[in-house]
Amino acid sequence: MGLRSTQKEPPESGLRLVSESAEAPHHAAIEKQFVNFIFLRVSPEWRKLSPESKDEYKREFEGVFDRYRNDFLLYSYSLVGFDSKADLMFWRIGTSLDLVQEMTAQLYRTNLGSFFETPDNYLSITKRMMFTGQPGEDRSHVQAGTARYNFVYPCKKQAEWYEMTADERDAMIEENFMVGKRFPNIRIHLTHAFGFNDHEYLISFETDEPRDFLALAEELRQTPASKFTLRGMPIYTCRQRSLAECLDALG
Repeated sequence: MGLRSTQKEPPESGLRLVSESAEAPHHAAIEKQFVNFIFLRVSPEWRKLSPESKDEYKREFEGVFDRYRNDFLLYSYSLVGFDSKADLMFWRIGTSLDLVQEMTAQLYRTNLGSFFETPDNYLSITKRMMFTGQPGEDRSHVQAGTARYNFVYPCKKQAEWYEMTADERDAMIEENFMVGKRFPNIRIHLTHAFGFNDHEYLISFETDEPRDFLALAEELRQTPASKFTLRGMPIYTCRQRSLAECLDALG
């Protein structure tokens, strides 16, 4: 599914000597964002607690979570009934890796946090070539949380992909790009993960209608680029809900 925009960044070059000019234009630096999808699974022991203990532990957990709302774009998703690997997902978007680690540690230190395991935790970063599927939008920042459903897909290419020329790869990506444009009700976020994880990209599909995502996935599977995508990586189906609703769904 390796979607991205066809807009290319200029290649980095070595040291160049240029003449000084007082009229040289100033280009503001683009602030990249760190993007994190953390998946949590609750222990069966949680459901054996008394309702009073659960309520107390959930309030404590929500209090810690809410302290970081000014530091991140924060979205909570329930996976209960959709997946056996995870019950809960947090989508965090910000400019500090330290705060990602700090918030996670604080959540684990709560009473409810002691009942959580982390089956998957994905980290990526935005770049100018991020494809959102909407013309004219800011391509350097994630505009998130606009739909009820979020399908999270880590993407890794086979070695043969990198043996092709850049023009051949661009042609295949262009075809995927055009397929995505036929589904304007699906917002597609592509962020770059290579260096943080084994996979190259994290692709997130936001939509209010899951059937539309299935139709898009079926079309993308028929494109030439899909032949170079490794199979077997998890695709998570997530339903956006308030944190209170997500925690209540744990049982």
